[in-house]
Amino acid sequence: MRQIILDTETTGLEWKKGNRVVEIGCVELLERRPSGRNFHKYLKPDCEFEPGAQEVTGLTLEFLADKPRFEEVVEEFLAYIDGAEVIIHNAAFDVGFLDNELRLAGSQYGKVTDHCSVTDTLAMARARFPGQRNSLDALCKRLGVDNTHRHLHGGLLDAQILGDVYIALTSGQEEIGFGTMEEEGGDAAQVRHAFDASNVGLRARVTPTAGELEAHAKRLEKLRAKGGGSCLWDVLEALPAPVAEATV
Repeated sequence: MRQIILDTETTGLEWKKGNRVVEIGCVELLERRPSGRNFHKYLKPDCEFEPGAQEVTGLTLEFLADKPRFEEVVEEFLAYIDGAEVIIHNAAFDVGFLDNELRLAGSQYGKVTDHCSVTDTLAMARARFPGQRNSLDALCKRLGVDNTHRHLHGGLLDAQILGDVYIALTSGQEEIGFGTMEEEGGDAAQVRHAFDASNVGLRARVTPTAGELEAHAKRLEKLRAKGGGSCLWDVLEALPAPVAEATV
């Protein structure tokens, strides 16, 4: 499965008012893991920034003066996203701008959705957290994603952060094969029975390192945050210990 996390920066809020894309940042995921094959371009917009837009992005026309125009990178960009699932936060905004850039580059390029599918994480977040703030920053806080290094908006930086948010949004406990109790039609007693020590048998004792324990604790914090304060591991820890243990 090939997925592209995408973010753009623009000269203003509406492409219909003549605003243009000034940065495209993409992070490639293969089987939900970063591949290291990213796409990142600054673009010369041939228009002014709207008031306030430069403060948001930190970009200036002077910095962008020697950068390529979109039509100079369009084929490279389309080849990069071709056939992928492109994941965007507030996709209507970015896709609207990119479709406009494709139109200006030439009718032969069509629209973004002619080359890939699009998934909107804002729509996903609104479905999961109705009535709450679902900006990228709000989701980072809610899902335990570190964005402390984000002082300005940037296409590649925001794409990297969105990648972490997307994984957190879609990595429920059911993905490691347990399923939810509602889906299984079970209850806590059934879960306890399934993982009772007498059913599992004796296991070798493994002593984790300090770093492994720290990583484990952080992962549990994220699972508890998504699970309303508890996770399956807490159920397992409450089980009675086996009568005997095998040691190595």
